[in-house]
Amino acid sequence: MKIDMEVFRRTFFEESFEGLEVMESSLLEMEAGSTDRDAIDDIFRAAHSIKGGSGTFGFALVAEFTHLLETLLDEMRDGTRDASQPLIDTLLKSVDCLRDLLRCEMDGREIDPTAYNEIEADLRRHLEGSDESTAAPKPSASSPAPACDSAPEEGAEAAWNVSFTPDSEIFGTGNEPIRILRELASLGRLEVIPILDGLPSLEAIDPEECYLRWEMVLHTKESESAIRQVFEWVEEHCDLVVKSAQSESTEAPAAAENAASASAVGSEVQRGQAATGGTTGKHSAEGRSAKKSGSRKPSASEAGSIRVGIEKIDTLVNMVGELVITQAMLGALGKKYEGEGSTALRDGLAQLERNTLDLQDSVMRIRMLPIGFAFSRLPRIVHDLNTSLGKKAELKITGEGTELDKTVLEKIGDPLVHLVRNAIDHGIEAPDVRRAAGKDESGSIHLTAYHKGGNIYIEIKDDGAGIDPEALLAKAREKGLVDENEALSRERIFDLIFNPGFSTAKEVSAVSGRGVGMDVVRRNIKSLGGQIEVSSELGVGSTFSIRLPLTMAILDGQLVRVGDHIYIIPLVSIVETLQIKTESVNSIAGRAELYNLRNEYLSIIRLHRILDVEPDGDALGGGLLVVVEGDGQRVGLFIDDLLGQQQVVIKSLEANFRKIPGVSGA
Repeated sequence: MKIDMEVFRRTFFEESFEGLEVMESSLLEMEAGSTDRDAIDDIFRAAHSIKGGSGTFGFALVAEFTHLLETLLDEMRDGTRDASQPLIDTLLKSVDCLRDLLRCEMDGREIDPTAYNEIEADLRRHLEGSDESTAAPKPSASSPAPACDSAPEEGAEAAWNVSFTPDSEIFGTGNEPIRILRELASLGRLEVIPILDGLPSLEAIDPEECYLRWEMVLHTKESESAIRQVFEWVEEHCDLVVKSAQSESTEAPAAAENAASASAVGSEVQRGQAATGGTTGKHSAEGRSAKKSGSRKPSASEAGSIRVGIEKIDTLVNMVGELVITQAMLGALGKKYEGEGSTALRDGLAQLERNTLDLQDSVMRIRMLPIGFAFSRLPRIVHDLNTSLGKKAELKITGEGTELDKTVLEKIGDPLVHLVRNAIDHGIEAPDVRRAAGKDESGSIHLTAYHKGGNIYIEIKDDGAGIDPEALLAKAREKGLVDENEALSRERIFDLIFNPGFSTAKEVSAVSGRGVGMDVVRRNIKSLGGQIEVSSELGVGSTFSIRLPLTMAILDGQLVRVGDHIYIIPLVSIVETLQIKTESVNSIAGRAELYNLRNEYLSIIRLHRILDVEPDGDALGGGLLVVVEGDGQRVGLFIDDLLGQQQVVIKSLEANFRKIPGVSGA
């Protein structure tokens, strides 16, 4: 049977990048001098997994670099090295370096050795003790050993008896026992005896099953926990016994006929002492026969989720979209049908509608992901900007479990990065300036996400200097964006920052100041069908509020009729609907029509003229006006009738027919 290694390769890269996210977030939460064992264990496990997989796929440079990183982390786990700030910074750089190395391997690109060599040198300097002032004192040889390890003295070589009995289905989990033995051999001098009593006849051998078990003697200076860690990944797939040879007889349970095999396997293990993938924890020997009698209980992670390619989900979403369209067509036809069986037909169509909506809702939930994925890289950006700008800013995140569509999630990441960078660069003041203003020298940026009215709202709020509306207006007039005598509301003034090339920064920095970015932020948010608004108070801080649809695949729409044609207006764009009062209509030089709505004048757009259709009537009095909002402005759409609301799937007219001004899709 031919195995498609590319599938395993893709899974390795996916899991490795997830592991790097875990490493980065744990390091960012770690404080100098921290002894948070759980956080260090999380970082170590992620690095260990990457090292093991890299060795399996032959990514030697990645495996070598991660082994160096793992050695440093192991000292932190043992309590022989504290987490100093220089060390944390170096580890963060190592995460970046690993990410670049993995991307090069994934894309088949040449690796640039410059950055790699620099970070590797930093890691070696830490290992050689250049930050010994921050390291915890190593336990002396006279100190008692931990209860869990029975090694006699630290630094002294000891012999350990290791019995390793893998499950017969271990190959199906992606683990290879010979690689585990090679890593065990890297800890010292290993004597290996394979036990062949479970080996069937040649005709009965299944190449996908493991029939061997191993009895070993390891001479090493390492502790019992270090030995058990080699078997970390196969915790659920083996019986493992590790005992000190000093506390029991070391008589080898080998039969004479196994001696030649033992010698051959032992030589192979000794030749493979390069550090490769290993695997998680302890197992007491419970007997192989008990495991064979029934299937292994799947772990929570195995039973709780599966990996599915996004293209399969997209295909499923498209198919459900077509089903929604077909159901809507049948529903419309069913309402017109009269005759025998019409009642039963309508009941069946009503049931079809309910089932279609339930299916649609279930499929859409598959695409929904926590917005925390988009938030995950922001703490690192805040950390780096604090260092480069000499500021102190703390990022507080709430609502990271709020879910939205994967497509929206992927596109909102860059706007969020830019807004957080701006909040630190333009908003949060330098520590001495904040102290002089009576503020805490450490500023705060609060990132919040929540659902409201079928939309998701994201707020980026800082307690910095705020935005000066007078300075904004003066800059806009200087650039010719606003006439000298034109009066603007406070909201319209803040809206000026989204103009291309507009910036109030006094000097250009590596972070901002060129006026490039905020216009892109608005354009990206608009492309998602969303809106962004700004509010600010000088000396108190600023808030950027983003409103987004939960999904772009299916739209909640309001059906309106103009003449014999039915159009759909997105519900998210509708502010209100009203019946036109003649006395509230005003004309400007006979060219434009305005409607006075609570002292706000709205332009009236007659849809029948724009769309070139015959309306029921041309008189505004008594007609219907739909007030819609976009780009911070409101207008009124004159229509003939207001119909029901409906969820619709929008197809691109430009891709399937041709571009029609004013119509986004069909």
